[in-house]
Amino acid sequence: MRAAATLLSALVVTASAAAQEPAAAPPAGGSMTIARLHYDGGGDWYANPSSLPNLLRAIRTRTRLRVAPEERVVTLRDDDLWNLPYLYMTGHGNVRWSDDDLVTLRRYLLQGGFLHADDNYGMDVSLRRELARLFPGEELVEVPLDHPVYRLIYDFPKGIPKIHEHDKKPAQGFGIFLDGRLALFYSYQTDLGDGWEDAEVHRDPPDKREAALRMGVNLFAYAVGYGE
Repeated sequence: MRAAATLLSALVVTASAAAQEPAAAPPAGGSMTIARLHYDGGGDWYANPSSLPNLLRAIRTRTRLRVAPEERVVTLRDDDLWNLPYLYMTGHGNVRWSDDDLVTLRRYLLQGGFLHADDNYGMDVSLRRELARLFPGEELVEVPLDHPVYRLIYDFPKGIPKIHEHDKKPAQGFGIFLDGRLALFYSYQTDLGDGWEDAEVHRDPPDKREAALRMGVNLFAYAVGYGE
């Protein structure tokens, strides 16, 4: 899973240069992409349909990673899962994993996979319930500010940025660490996916959308093993 790190030898121009003059994009149809998790329970796993193509475009134009232009939708029963190092889930409603799903997801994460759960407002209660079933002995903890997800390419000295306002709570980045590795990242009260969407959808300010994209680039770079 983490062998994807070998693809990163020419990863990134510096963050400042990326903001001014993007690196030349590699040919479309690269071997890596983001997997959107189609989960059960009734929640809208398909929320923010323009978000992941926009994030993939940012990854492709700001780094030298070869990524596909579109996400891939997977369930926890798909063989494709094992070739996809970054698994993303979002939604506003209920999340429910079967016992078999839990076994598969646990194995995926223990073998080096990365899950990014992005609360789109309304997913928190059910997600925390399912994570307690996934790793009964592990707790969600705030990811330290010096962790690579906050500084791999772009610096976030204050942690995860607040993108879309819902109820005045601060943005927080939670995680589950397995053998010292951040295997699961939970972006809470920030709504990164809203910031990744087309500008006219949520009308978030340009600086917020830029912060969301930068955070997403960091997360993807971490998931595929940059810096290892």
